[in-house]
Amino acid sequence: MRALSVFVAVLLLVSSVAAGMGPVGATADVRSPSPSTVSEPAPTTEPLAGSIDPGTEPASTHGENLTFRVLSTPPGVEPRLGSHRRGVNLGTSLGLAVGDSDATLRTETAVQRVEAAETNAERQRRILAAINEVEQDEVSLDSRQTAAMNAHASGELTDRELLDELVRIAALAREYDQRLDALSELAEETDGFSTPDRVSTLQIQLQVYEGPVRRIALETVRGDRTGTEIHVQSSRDALVLATIVDGQYVRESFRRDRWDRGGDDIESETAINATIASYPETTDLREPNALGAGAIQRITVDHDFGTLRTFVSGGTERVFLEHQRMALSTFPDAESVSTAEDGFNVTVNRTYPGGPVTVTVLDAATGDPLEGITVTKSAGGTPSETIGSTDEDGVVRTLSPAEPYRITVVDEPRVAVIDDIAPLGTPRVTDDVADENETDEGG
Repeated sequence: MRALSVFVAVLLLVSSVAAGMGPVGATADVRSPSPSTVSEPAPTTEPLAGSIDPGTEPASTHGENLTFRVLSTPPGVEPRLGSHRRGVNLGTSLGLAVGDSDATLRTETAVQRVEAAETNAERQRRILAAINEVEQDEVSLDSRQTAAMNAHASGELTDRELLDELVRIAALAREYDQRLDALSELAEETDGFSTPDRVSTLQIQLQVYEGPVRRIALETVRGDRTGTEIHVQSSRDALVLATIVDGQYVRESFRRDRWDRGGDDIESETAINATIASYPETTDLREPNALGAGAIQRITVDHDFGTLRTFVSGGTERVFLEHQRMALSTFPDAESVSTAEDGFNVTVNRTYPGGPVTVTVLDAATGDPLEGITVTKSAGGTPSETIGSTDEDGVVRTLSPAEPYRITVVDEPRVAVIDDIAPLGTPRVTDDVADENETDEGG
């Protein structure tokens, strides 16, 4: 009866997606830790812990040396770059719901199988078998994610197809994590048995397949957010996703070439030191916190300007996964170009490829911000596309192309143009800078 009731509930949820009703299935949110650990991202409608109100100045700007280094595709490798405007997609959402439903039923089946064991020894054996199954599922997720990244890098997948696959993977990872929670509870309820240590390691490992940009992509495709521009950058075994939401720049980067899946266990102090060395300016703002087990340590830095989260691999002792949120109101890694034309004063804060670009439009005569002015962007000879209209502060934001681009401000019959805006260099993590310098010297 229990399995039947769950199956009926799942069918009702899937039907609600087809009818355009609320979201279905597991989300791609990063898993919340126990109360003794650093705060995880808040629910999807709230800003990340450690972030600031976009309209609020932080207590300190930390002088003029502040920069937010980022993990990116490997230096010396030409990445494939794209920009996809994510919107509601019923077909993708329905496919996600079906996949979530299958995973949920598998979890329920695993729980029922353990509860039906007739002896304590058999109960323990079934718990261990279910954990082994999740370990095998994680290996499958790694294969799927690697295949998707590499297919995009080689041009075999579009930006949308890549994002759809990544969101599906993230949703499954979330469900596997919840299954491990259920199995841990069953283990603690079993006489003479406790949760195996490898469960903690596996749960940290599953977070590799989740991320803040994937969560936003999931919310958008299900209709919980308006259309969102997402920067996509890939090369072999590497991926960068970035977007702008709620006054913040949100970024996730993955480098499988830095992840030793068979590596030795790594101590939290070693992982913290690796993060400090890679992001010296950011870690100077706030002391990092560690949470991890086995061959992966997760390091979090909640600072006045946002949040940095890194995953450090045993074996390589390098950051291989990065999640960042940065407040746009104080974003430091930008340089401005301006023009005064046709009654407009226009300023563009340019930044690195995939970084946040802020366009500000003021009245040339009064200096007042102009609201409701259309702003377009064009790069590489492509047709101009509207990036939005200025808000009450005269501001609109977009993501930087990788090549010189043009910003046009239009309020018929008035027009102002800033052409040939060159993106800045990416502020890479320090060991990538060292690798790049070695490559240059070798060449």
